[in-house]
Amino acid sequence: MKTVVYLKKIGVSGETRLAFGLKNNPNLAMQFQNITGWCWSEALGLWHIPYYENHMEYLRKKFSALAHFQHVDTGQKPHKPTIPHNTPISPIPEGFYQQMRLKRYSENTQKTYASVLGKFLAYFKQVPPEHISDQQVREYMLYLIDQRQCSGAYQRQTINALKLFYKAVLNRELSELAVTAPRRKKKLPVVFSEEEVILLFSQVQNLKHKAMLYCLYSAGLRRNELIELNVGDIDSKRHCIMVREAKGNKDRVTLLSEKCLVLLRDYFREYRPKVFLFEGAEGGRYSATSLRKIFDRALKGAGIQKKATLHTLRHSFATHLLERGTDLRYIQALLGHSSSKTTEIYTHVTTKGFAGLRSPLDEIDV
Repeated sequence: MKTVVYLKKIGVSGETRLAFGLKNNPNLAMQFQNITGWCWSEALGLWHIPYYENHMEYLRKKFSALAHFQHVDTGQKPHKPTIPHNTPISPIPEGFYQQMRLKRYSENTQKTYASVLGKFLAYFKQVPPEHISDQQVREYMLYLIDQRQCSGAYQRQTINALKLFYKAVLNRELSELAVTAPRRKKKLPVVFSEEEVILLFSQVQNLKHKAMLYCLYSAGLRRNELIELNVGDIDSKRHCIMVREAKGNKDRVTLLSEKCLVLLRDYFREYRPKVFLFEGAEGGRYSATSLRKIFDRALKGAGIQKKATLHTLRHSFATHLLERGTDLRYIQALLGHSSSKTTEIYTHVTTKGFAGLRSPLDEIDV
């Protein structure tokens, strides 16, 4: 006896689709996967294809031996699927981890890529990874944009992880149409004034906490760069800090402030770190979460209303150097930017030179 398959029109990401009631019949669903545009919707628990006027004729002719098709008119308008944000993470193939290690990706990058890939595989949990089509990948990217309302950065991370997975594990290239990268937003960074930096530091009394914030600002360090610093990376004779295997696996040398060095000497005498410059209570790397909490408390205590993060200290370092006349090429080297275009964003933030300018409003009689 042939299986009855119910069909209905639905809307997915603004597109009219034809849905199949095959949630409880995965074996039959596998027989239909050669239909162009075949996709699985986790939210609705059904399969769907692009809607065509002659779909019933096509399906009956192609699959008459497998199923009897019956159209259902729900009387409802097409709607977008609503998929919960807490999508579970599926197991990641070991080959994916191996490829990331071979490429020497950082620990954070490996965690991020594994997370976004796990959610992708969970979305298509009814489909073996090798059977997920480019069209299904495209549907997932639209889901991230329309339903999850993810950031451009998250979308780019997902694209990079999927490209690596498909090439390294499935030995297949994804089409550019399926993984179109979003345009980057040209947002200006949040920057502290020098007065705000002073006010922020005044809120921190703990010697270790203050030393960490001093290092972030005085050397233009990223959060993870600070946490990864070893005791031997501080060169007091040359007044510099060696940043090893930073973003992009690049080493660089940056500034060691005299005031920061004095504070670090006091800190070292009291805490006696063994391996990492800043260690947790039980040894090992200092917690990134704890560091962020230190900064957030200081920000709140200073009464600064800007939407600032630890990275704001790095932005402020670069901007203040520029305002004091430092050549942009030196700032690029200190920050470890591969392209000068990345560093040039600080020219749009600095207010140096504004003092001699007057708004046209001040020149008219109103």
